[in-house]
Amino acid sequence: MKIIDVIPHAISVPLDEPFYFSQGWVKQRSSLIVEIITDEGVTGWGESLCHGLQPPHIAAAFIEQVFKPILLGRSPFDVEVLWEEMYNTTRPYGQGGSAVNAISGVDIALWDVMGRVLNKPIHSLIGGAFRTEVTPYATGFYRTESGIYPEDSIKEAHRYVNAGFEAFKLKIGFGIEEDVAIIKAIRNAVGDKVKIMADANGAYNAAQARRLIKATEDLNLYFLEELLSPEDIKGYQQIKNLSGAYITAGEQVFGKMGFQPWLEARALDIIQPDLCSSGGITECKKIAAMAQANQTMMIPHVWGSGIGIAASLQFIASIPSSPLSLNPTHPMLEFDQSSHPFRKDLIFDGISMVNGKVQIPTKPGIGIDVNRSIIDEYKVN
Repeated sequence: MKIIDVIPHAISVPLDEPFYFSQGWVKQRSSLIVEIITDEGVTGWGESLCHGLQPPHIAAAFIEQVFKPILLGRSPFDVEVLWEEMYNTTRPYGQGGSAVNAISGVDIALWDVMGRVLNKPIHSLIGGAFRTEVTPYATGFYRTESGIYPEDSIKEAHRYVNAGFEAFKLKIGFGIEEDVAIIKAIRNAVGDKVKIMADANGAYNAAQARRLIKATEDLNLYFLEELLSPEDIKGYQQIKNLSGAYITAGEQVFGKMGFQPWLEARALDIIQPDLCSSGGITECKKIAAMAQANQTMMIPHVWGSGIGIAASLQFIASIPSSPLSLNPTHPMLEFDQSSHPFRKDLIFDGISMVNGKVQIPTKPGIGIDVNRSIIDEYKVN
């Protein structure tokens, strides 16, 4: 079996109502979908994550101009060889960011091909499933120009609880006093049983983060995500262990080389690599092994289309709890609930929550079917 084509599909759609977070306004949702076609008629799908303000054309250019010539004529089963060749080729001008982001989408598509050829879900090819279902947490709480806060955020929190979510993640980073006020308001509104997380998207320095941590210490937050910039390892060491809330980060860290200093420094309680950005299945399995060796929990970041969610579920199934025990702490699924037509329509609404759980797909490859009409309708490259 040989690869005969590699097609990056940049898709994008303007939002009916733009929203903002601590780093700016999001006016469209975009994704870079990777399609790999083989000479035996098997097609695999992957995704390169588009972070909130990232144009999909960047990863598309890497794939079209750099990686496609490496991949054509090669066997998709040489997935690790291909990963290392792609990384080594872009090392002088990559090592992270959109280069590894693009490799991630290619790698996921290669694993999808292998799963479809062997008629196995990816988790069966990478060691098996430690779990058959995952507890999701809702990601949302983005702000709009017409919104009224905290009232609208409280209504959103009640929607998630009524829908069966046992956990959700707030967007913070709007100023310490504002953040503390909205966390208190939502905790008071939903009670003590719901897990609440909060994500600042790197809005603060260590001194500011310390104030936020101490001011919310009695609000029983499950974790605080990306309080600092992704370059500030020492800052994370300073703010870790200031309260009972786990300190997490990692969506802007790339590959095993990127995570190595974080794990050696024990700077985080939980690492959050994004499968569609931090290296795909091949590399993220290595990151998971490094995390296990350093007794550090992993809860992957997930913010992509339905393809990214499906692939992430395959990966999450394969992550061992750290450590294994009679009642282990399992990784959860970040389940984005914000406006995003590519989350459901692209995969024929193939992933949903039932009774507070999301099942691990068991169909071949990433476990879902792809709706080509959505790609055709929204393609921009």
